[in-house]
Amino acid sequence: MPYLWDFQRLVVQMLCKPDEITIFMATVKAFIRVSKTKSQSANVRFRLSAGRNEQYFYTSEQLIDPNVWDSKSEGINPKVAYDKTKRNAFNKFIGNRRQLILEIYIESTEADRKEKNWLDNKIQTILHPERTETERVVKTESVFFSLYDQFLAERNSTDRIKQHYTAVKRMMQRFELFSQIDNPNFQLKLDEVDASLLRAFDTYLIDEPKLFKKHKQIFEAVPDSRPPKQRGQNRRNKIFRYIRTFYKWANDNDITSNNPFSRFKIKEDVVGSPIYINITERNNLLHFDLSSNERLAIQRDIFVFQCLIGCRVGDLVNLTKDNLINGAIEYIPRKTKEGRPITVRVPLNETAKEILARYADTYSQKLLPFIAEQNYNYAIKDIFELAGLTRKVTVINTITGEEEKKPLNEVASSHLARRTFAGNLYKKVKDPNLVGSLTGHKEGSKAFSRYREIDEEIKCDLVKLLE
Repeated sequence: MPYLWDFQRLVVQMLCKPDEITIFMATVKAFIRVSKTKSQSANVRFRLSAGRNEQYFYTSEQLIDPNVWDSKSEGINPKVAYDKTKRNAFNKFIGNRRQLILEIYIESTEADRKEKNWLDNKIQTILHPERTETERVVKTESVFFSLYDQFLAERNSTDRIKQHYTAVKRMMQRFELFSQIDNPNFQLKLDEVDASLLRAFDTYLIDEPKLFKKHKQIFEAVPDSRPPKQRGQNRRNKIFRYIRTFYKWANDNDITSNNPFSRFKIKEDVVGSPIYINITERNNLLHFDLSSNERLAIQRDIFVFQCLIGCRVGDLVNLTKDNLINGAIEYIPRKTKEGRPITVRVPLNETAKEILARYADTYSQKLLPFIAEQNYNYAIKDIFELAGLTRKVTVINTITGEEEKKPLNEVASSHLARRTFAGNLYKKVKDPNLVGSLTGHKEGSKAFSRYREIDEEIKCDLVKLLE
């Protein structure tokens, strides 16, 4: 190609400092190979020569009709009639690809050039990063993730908790793949994760819904059941608590002495005042006529029963008739099974006994006719709406951290039953440890404070103590 040496010199001057410019003998030639059968098209190939002992070949995706190819000009024959726009586009491709090959060579090391197909791999990484993202998922199965799997296998967790930990693993794998776009050698390493990297991961968690649209290949490589949604502070805090537990396991087992959380503090959860229904509302719900909808009537009974024993929904759906012992419900909360398990015993009042009596002879060993947790939550919202429990309540938007006003039925869920049990009991006895013994909270639990409402009635009682 005319003025090839001038072109190369310009590239060198652009990429090197003035005192680094030396005699540069690399050349790039474009050519094609035509089979004996005279194909109608051939791929444009390139040969990079850097002295007698260095020659590297690359086959591009660009096709050209061999009949219009001119080996002397390394392009379309000037004497052949050819569309001007297409000719210019083709010549521009040749020039750009030649320049890219030279730039890659200049920035490469001897070690790079010893790898098989190094030139083709480098070009593909630059031109088609989305293709290599899928391939890079294999690299995420590193020592870090092997140890994470070992940690999860040794952990005595419920299937649901293990699913949460596995979801966090997928997030970290996608973060690793995303980081490799700018740094192909990036890899999570147990000893090298620090506060700075955790902050970068936090930023990634915030941006992941937008990155999903831009880098879909990452999510195809490490898929989830649904596209990522925007995560608020509370959700990200929970993710980091899972990772912190993993590091605690690694520290306790002398796998690493690194503790990135010594300088990375997990922020406080954004929580508002607990929302629950009072005893009058609960009783109105129990006696509301749902005879026209047996399905909702059954789930209403289960919800009210949950309001009377205060257990988490995960424990509720696992209750059987064996948990009914001497007029009380006894169970070990799933959250305590991993550490120091405690047995919670909640005596049943007359209303709870009446509800159980309705279903005593049905549904085999199940205590009540439970359905899937999510369907249970949907039913609760429908029941509240039908029963007119739609008063406005103030909630905290976990994404923005701002207050919002919503109808009670829209925020009603199985956890509202647990709050109803704790909140109404606390109003009566004002002793968090006594109420906590019935809900399964440990003494002095910070989590329990979310179920307490320091309302006007309690404040008045406190002030009276000064009389």
